[in-house]
This record gives sequence, structure tokens and C-alpha cells, in this order.
Amino acid sequence: MSFELDLFSPVKLGSHTLANRIVMAPMTRLRAVNSIPTNLMATYYAQRASAGLIVTECTMVSPLSYGYINCPGIYSPEQTAGWQQVTQAVHDHGGKIFLQLWHSGRVAHSSLLNGELPIAPSAIAAVGTLHTPAGKVDLETPRALEIDEIPQIVKQFRQGAENAQQAGFDGVELHGAFGYLIDQFLQDGSNQRTDAYGGAIANRARFLLEVVEAVSSVWGGERVGIKLSPSNTFYGMHDSNSHATFRYVIEALNPFNLAYIHLMEPDKPDLETGKVINPVLSTFRPFYQGTVITNGGYDKSKGNDKIETGEADLVSFGKLFIANPDLPKRFIEDVELNPPDSKTFYAQGDKDLDKGYTDYPSLELQPS
Repeated sequence: MSFELDLFSPVKLGSHTLANRIVMAPMTRLRAVNSIPTNLMATYYAQRASAGLIVTECTMVSPLSYGYINCPGIYSPEQTAGWQQVTQAVHDHGGKIFLQLWHSGRVAHSSLLNGELPIAPSAIAAVGTLHTPAGKVDLETPRALEIDEIPQIVKQFRQGAENAQQAGFDGVELHGAFGYLIDQFLQDGSNQRTDAYGGAIANRARFLLEVVEAVSSVWGGERVGIKLSPSNTFYGMHDSNSHATFRYVIEALNPFNLAYIHLMEPDKPDLETGKVINPVLSTFRPFYQGTVITNGGYDKSKGNDKIETGEADLVSFGKLFIANPDLPKRFIEDVELNPPDSKTFYAQGDKDLDKGYTDYPSLELQPS
């Protein structure tokens, strides 16, 4: 006997069984205080615990990963303790939550790093600006990592994974997307090294695969995911052969038996370049044998289509989850969604941190 799958069908994700296939996507919100997660963050994530899976915002694995003011970390005891209150709150509400491990690489600035230059595979500046204590600044040329420094960063990811276990997470996701350090090593527009970590695709993928191996040694592959964005052009990212590069990586991930890969579709600015792979999901799905989460401006109907056809196993939602803490319930009942306010996506200073964060209304309980 068979039945149709949809967003509300339970699903096995690695060693977890999820109540539905609706994932809360990782989203930068910048509400940490001195890089330490707070009670307010615990409230925010607990409000959204009806998601089949929550993936947290990008979380620093070292001080040199400090790319944004008020982003959280996972490299100190204080940060780990802060995350413990988040995971406890989510679990108390019946949810499951993965921590996204992140290193910003060249997407940082010396004014955020106590005067040190950002680090990257090559001394090539990213394109764009950052908000810093000194105001909005252009991204600066990073320092190219020495080859003997790279294993230390792999160890930082491993330590972050260990700290995530201590903090009570259900697993971790590696941020291998959107022009941050793992992605910088992978794509030849940002990696022009001539050693074992540059040149051929296998060399450029080496850092990513070493990090996957290190983190999987802590959690087991079945509790590790990775986010990839083959068509992202943000921060000036590009590759001379994106299809070959990402096919290689995705096929190389198969033996790890990961919980999932999280594939990002191109957004409007990516598409406007006219040079990106579109769609990502159908292009790369044939090369991966495991579970796939797709993300790319989905609504309920489009998300259900991807589940029903079997192209994706789960669908992640970003802005809709910001504005609708009870998004699965709203999808089930086909009721109107709260519109997101983009002006409050990121914290503005240290005041009114709850505005546009924990103050979106849930559906009122219906009288019995």
C-alpha cells in the first residue's frame, strides 16, 4: 500500500525521525550579545519548534570568523552555555535543532578582528561591504593562509562540533555556501593556490572534505549536513566550471552517509548575471544518493510539488519562518501568512532586539 508524500509526511533524517518535511532554514539574525546566545534567542527558536527541523543561524567556529556584529559563536564555554538554553527550549517544545558551523573567511574586516586581516585561501578581496564598529566599510584584501595553518582551522570546526554536542544539539550543518571560507576554497574565483589546496577540483575540494570528515568523526555522518550554493554570486563568487566543481563535491560526499545536503537555488541577483546554473536541484540531484533539502523561495504548493515528485526529501523556508513562527500549522490550515518586515531582519544596535524577531503573532487557539 502506498500513499502520496507531502510536506506534512514524517521522514527519516539520518538517525532522527522528523514529524514533517518543513525545515526552518538557517538565517542570520544578529541578536547575540558579545557573540553569546541569549534567552531571547531561545524564545525565538522555541517559537518555531513545530518545524520538522530547525537549522540555526551561522555560528562562528573561531574569533577570526567574526564576519558580522552580534553573530553567535561556538568556540567558548560561555557561547556553549548560551546555546544550551536554546536547545533546551526547542526540545521542551518537541523540536529538533542542528547548529550551523561557519567560518566567514574573507567576508570579515580587520576592525572586527582586533586589527588582524581576514584569512582566505588566496589574497583576493570579496566584493561588497560590511557593517563594523567603525561604520560601513568595503571588504579588504585578506591574508592567504599558509598551508600549515589549514589543519588548525579543520580542528576549529571539529571543536565546534564537539561543543555543539555539549550544548545539546541534535546534529550540525556545515556552511559550505554563500562565499564563506569553505566555499572560498572550493571555487576557483576565490582560490588561486598552487599547493595541495588549489588548482584541480580535487585539490580545491580538499578543505571541504577534510572538514566533513573531522565533523563526522565527532557526530557520525548521519547527524551532519552541509549547505551548498552552486549558483551563488554574492560577495563576487564565481567558478570557471560550476557544474564540474559541484558535481565532484556532491559525488564525493556520498560515502560519508550524511544526514543531508542542503542545496540552494539561485536568487534574483544570481539569475540577473545570466551565467548561473538554474535550476540547481534537478541539475545535481542525480549525483547524490542520500537525502536532499532544497531551498529557493518556496511556498506550500511549490514545496509540496518537490516532495511529491521525489526531487527533494525536505524543503527549507527562510523569510516565511521569520514572520510565521507556527508556519507548519498555517500551511496545514491554509490560512493567511504574516508578511515579513525586511527592516527588522537584522538587529539595529542593542535596543528593541525583540522587534521583528519574537513578536510576530501565532494563530489564536480556536475555541473548543
